[in-house]
Amino acid sequence: MRAILIVNPNATTTTPRTRDVIIRALSSAVDLDVIDTTHRLHASDLARQARRDGLDAVITLGGDGTVNEAVNGLLGDGLSAGAPALGTIPGGSANVFARSLGLSEDPVDATADIIEALATGRRRTIGLGLARYNGRDRYFMCNAGLGIDAEIIEEMDKQRASGASATPARYVGTALTQFFTKTERREPALTITRPGVEPVSGVFLAIIQNSSPWTYLGPIAVDPCPRASFDSGLDLFAPRSLGVLQTVNYVQRMLLRQRSKYPFGGVLTLHDQSELAVKAIRPTSLQIDGEAAGSVVELTVTSVPRALTVLV
Repeated sequence: MRAILIVNPNATTTTPRTRDVIIRALSSAVDLDVIDTTHRLHASDLARQARRDGLDAVITLGGDGTVNEAVNGLLGDGLSAGAPALGTIPGGSANVFARSLGLSEDPVDATADIIEALATGRRRTIGLGLARYNGRDRYFMCNAGLGIDAEIIEEMDKQRASGASATPARYVGTALTQFFTKTERREPALTITRPGVEPVSGVFLAIIQNSSPWTYLGPIAVDPCPRASFDSGLDLFAPRSLGVLQTVNYVQRMLLRQRSKYPFGGVLTLHDQSELAVKAIRPTSLQIDGEAAGSVVELTVTSVPRALTVLV
């Protein structure tokens, strides 16, 4: 059995010693190539070549951004039952995908799980989202977002580039600064459209989830769409107000994951959607799986059932 381990050397939660333990363990179980990523989209290129070379598995050691690149590389030549299975070893700051799959948060334990899955043939086939924007297509495993959540990620990227660490406290501080001093909270930019349904305008923020939760603050799940699942279509959370009291209410319910109190007042919420589009009256920040994806004026997202085989 042949596999490749794609390592993000900038992963924030794995030490060189831990990586050595992981590599030795995997090498004892499969014929393994190990390659460190050196530039943006490198993981995508490596995963695409692994599929063309007929490898059995592509394993990532990094965060959600590394996984997203690998997924897009695996599926870049089209959906196929013959694509390698994806294994995920969490090494980023949030690791939303791995945690949403119920995988261990400990990289060494997750490696042991992957080795067992390879040996026993344990697999799961999951659905993905497909985002179309600015003339390109990009799959996402967990979520996409337009508005303040993407603005926060852009600001966090700037801080990390200057040497700051991506801690939950820093994320909260950045979110508060963005909300109170930078984001547009008076004039909503977004309109939600669906086939055969009247558009809904006056939206400030659009969070589209393919899985639950949306993200984590340390050990705490943050979940505007708690019914989202890899086994259903896409869910949407789209508030029509960013007033202080309303936003506090949104955040409280997201943190408590109070399913019985959904839907929110003043919020468009949708479940199990096959397709929807978001149009903006001005360029609006976009994030995909926690990575900044530039600014857009139109985004179309489609649910792609049973698109990816994962080791669990």
